[in-house]
Amino acid sequence: MQHGLEIRTPVMHRYHLGKRFFDIVVSLLLLICCLPLFILLAIAIILFSGGPVFFTQTRTGIGNREFTIFKFRTMKTVKQDDNRHKYEWKEGVPDSFLFKTAGDATVTSIGKILRKCSLDELPQLLNVLMGDMSIVGPRPEIPAITDLYNGHQAKRLLVKPGITGFAQINGRSEISHGKKIEYDLYYIENCSLLLDMKIIAATIVFVIRGKGAF
Repeated sequence: MQHGLEIRTPVMHRYHLGKRFFDIVVSLLLLICCLPLFILLAIAIILFSGGPVFFTQTRTGIGNREFTIFKFRTMKTVKQDDNRHKYEWKEGVPDSFLFKTAGDATVTSIGKILRKCSLDELPQLLNVLMGDMSIVGPRPEIPAITDLYNGHQAKRLLVKPGITGFAQINGRSEISHGKKIEYDLYYIENCSLLLDMKIIAATIVFVIRGKGAF
């Protein structure tokens, strides 16, 4: 297989059909089972930091198509700086780039707990059910970054982004952009049901340990 999914084989076609079926079943079951937790978290967010409950943001998905990602809000509702994520790279995103989220000063008390346990990511099950994302895949970036990808980096947009991925179990938010691209392209070129299951199992361990952040 060359450069990820550029060449489709019957085996890969069956894999992607099976993966979509898995995504639908798992996301639907988890949404139903986690409904009481969703309600409790929504109440906690309102009580400790007011509304809104959800944070939405435009992200880049498969084929460079944009979609709206859902998360539980973990930051204070402050006016966003439109220049905060404006970049002027000319030859792709630098390998040394490390995306920095807002500091602790803007994260709410309940938000710190949600992030530590990765509970803020649960609403992305809706993105999976709608088909914008998969359970496993490269984490979706903001357009301000993906619009500046070079040809090599853009290959990570050949598959649906995921709630978790190969890069996340190899460093999560602690690795540089170059390493993240390396891990993501490895996943695209070697994706299989077995690898997906290994990533999901490793993710559960990471979440339990509370290491890093997705």
